[in-house]
Amino acid sequence: MAAFGYPVVFDVTHAIRKYGVPSADPSGGARQYLKTLARAGVAADSADIKEIEEAFKLGFLTGLTTTPTFMHREGVKNVDDMILKLSKIVPVLQIEALGSNADEIYREAVRQNNLGLDKEKTVYKIPVTLEGVKACNRLVKEGYMVNIHLVYTLQQAYMAMAAGATYICPLVGRLQDQGHDALELVKQCVEAVEYYSYDSKIMFSSVRHAEHVRNALNIGVHACTVPWKVMKALTDNNFTSLGIKQFVEHTRLISKHVADVIDSRNPVISAGKTVSDALVVMTEGGFGAVTVTAENGDLSGIFTDGDLRRLLKDKGNNAIGTQLHSLALNKPITITPETSLEEASKIFKERKVDTLVVVKDNKPVGMLDIQDVVKYIQEM
Repeated sequence: MAAFGYPVVFDVTHAIRKYGVPSADPSGGARQYLKTLARAGVAADSADIKEIEEAFKLGFLTGLTTTPTFMHREGVKNVDDMILKLSKIVPVLQIEALGSNADEIYREAVRQNNLGLDKEKTVYKIPVTLEGVKACNRLVKEGYMVNIHLVYTLQQAYMAMAAGATYICPLVGRLQDQGHDALELVKQCVEAVEYYSYDSKIMFSSVRHAEHVRNALNIGVHACTVPWKVMKALTDNNFTSLGIKQFVEHTRLISKHVADVIDSRNPVISAGKTVSDALVVMTEGGFGAVTVTAENGDLSGIFTDGDLRRLLKDKGNNAIGTQLHSLALNKPITITPETSLEEASKIFKERKVDTLVVVKDNKPVGMLDIQDVVKYIQEM
């Protein structure tokens, strides 16, 4: 594929982003591609103002194209008012100029322009007919920009090129619906424009899915109409999502600390209390363990649900009344609030435990569960 400048377009919510326009090299050398602004639009099947405003928050869409059909769908009652409203929102606006003959089409374009539109920021869309290309030629000579659309054959596209159309718009999706090789048509149109050095830009339209955008790029079109719902999906890719997730997780592991994860829950009980008391504290804390402290509040040991099962096996019903200080409690694996999540994760893995006691000055200040870490690092 030759180097190209590529626009992204939306039809009434279709947008055109133009990177380059082919032109003949005056010296007879290779083609030059001139950097230009794109014509743009929003949401392919809507004239919804909210949707348009959402799309233009991207910051690089440079225009909007509209059709009567989309306005009808959105319940627009006054087309002129809507056109003026849209013209104040977008840099370049594409609007329909209809008529039964060339004079009517011409007069309609002039009438719309006189509403207060700017010729340099408005493109008039005209369906390809003999009268349409006649009106196109007259408008172009007077400095208007014209998009000849509803193009389904190379012959139609040729007439638009010869008439001086600014844009020529084959409808890919609609052609494919009828079983035609729409991509070959677009390719032929691009080749004709470039071979014969016409000033027209071929606009790939009636885009149905992301693959159409890839087709347009591969063909080397000068513009492409992309529905807003398709545009929003163009950056989607499962591998990208997985990569972002991994980057976020690793960043949090490195930069965040235990203090960022633990909450106010701190299941602590005095060694003088019973197993029954420990079960209450354990249940209230939502952990599978409770930290046992000496009378001065220093860390003494840890009582876990595993300890409870073993005690019940040995003592049966008598286990519940057993005082904790009479048990041979294990020393818990401890960390501090300043411990990094990366280090805490290593400890979980190496020591094969699910819970770590968080201490400060040998006094328990919280408890960290492995699931708390997993949940925290995966949150976006």
